[in-house]
Amino acid sequence: MSCAFAGLWNCVTINPLNIAAGVWMMLNAFILFLCEAPFCCQFIEFANAVSARADRLRAWQKAAFYCGMAVFPVMLSLTLTTLFGNAIAFATGVLYGLSALGKKGDAISYARIHQQQKQMDEEKLTGSLEGQAL
Repeated sequence: MSCAFAGLWNCVTINPLNIAAGVWMMLNAFILFLCEAPFCCQFIEFANAVSARADRLRAWQKAAFYCGMAVFPVMLSLTLTTLFGNAIAFATGVLYGLSALGKKGDAISYARIHQQQKQMDEEKLTGSLEGQAL
């Protein structure tokens, strides 16, 4: 919604780059509605097909798509309206990117790996010191 309202507000100007960025932002909002909330577009025939296709994408693909969509209007017209309007779309891409990275490991397994690495380093150090003493 913020992207659509900011895009509409961006179109109320005489600068052609602001108008182009505003139209792109409203298109972004429509695509986000189709992909993420198809129930808002239930009277559009192809909404379910677009949503099903978007659901089949991997998380990193959605992240790249959403972040790319959000960056383009900012590159066209760097104003506060485009920054704040695209912040939610960009944040959605960032969250998909973080989910693509996976779950954070637990502290116990990291402590074991660190302990094993420390033991190996100590063994290498004592082995090299014994080799020098001979």
